[in-house]
Amino acid sequence: MQQLRFDGRTAIVTGAGGDPSLGRAHALLLAARGAKVLVNDIGELPPALGYPGTASAEAVAEEIRAAGGTAVADTHSVADEDGAAAMVEAALCAFGSIDILVNNAGICRVVSFEQMTPADFRQTIEVNLMGTVHTCRAAWPHMKARRYGRIVNISSGSMTGLAWQSAYAAAKGAVFSFTRVLASEGAEYGIIANSVVPGALTRMVYAAQEESSSFIARAKGGMSPEAVSPAVAFLAHEIVPFSGECIESIAGRLSRFYLARTRGFQEPGHTIETIAERWQEVMAGTPEGLSTHDEADPRQWSPKPYVPVR
Repeated sequence: MQQLRFDGRTAIVTGAGGDPSLGRAHALLLAARGAKVLVNDIGELPPALGYPGTASAEAVAEEIRAAGGTAVADTHSVADEDGAAAMVEAALCAFGSIDILVNNAGICRVVSFEQMTPADFRQTIEVNLMGTVHTCRAAWPHMKARRYGRIVNISSGSMTGLAWQSAYAAAKGAVFSFTRVLASEGAEYGIIANSVVPGALTRMVYAAQEESSSFIARAKGGMSPEAVSPAVAFLAHEIVPFSGECIESIAGRLSRFYLARTRGFQEPGHTIETIAERWQEVMAGTPEGLSTHDEADPRQWSPKPYVPVR
């Protein structure tokens, strides 16, 4: 098969200044395949998060340029609406277009729900969920005008209910669902949106786990950020054949990560007792995957006029 390239495409990768980090690996691969890349990273995090080392968008951009690629650095915060807009404007000024948006920036506090303060919860939501919303809102009109766009949002397996990650799981679950909405609304404009559930040994993992943890020991055996990047790059390519999907990529293993429901039962007028008697039918059976564009097709809706909150 001919090598898949991104010549003539502009990509924004957020949270891409760390080393090791998923964002850096994604930016390097896209640039190596011809994309012009805006490398975004604020370069600093609250000390309480405990991330080792430092992150530098300029260092990664220089790494790309040294290898013969094209890149600029950006240090705006995605958690700030104006910052996200400025980041997209910087890409437009540097390269004239925005074709690919990889929303990788994120933070994670590993702490019990009982211990996590509301302020910490809000900060996690602001970065992981609202940061993704802000960048998509900023890039969307430009993609829509050109009738082309590839959005890759980074979710997490934490959304299935990983202990000690209540805020992170909630935010990443929201990113998963938000991506499916973007896929539905973007279909008629040539905008394809998918998400990735990654697994890799990064600064975030080192900050969350003791060096002696069994997870880090296992991760050192093959969970490199670079092993995740091909899935991200594929979803960012013009040939990607679907939208609204989520791909799990961990240590070289790829799989579809999706919503499902069992067949259950249908009995009009059922009672509480009916549910108790037929509970096994509700719970058992082969899961049926939920398509993005069935009930979600916006053309089936006739919404009332939108009145924004003042």
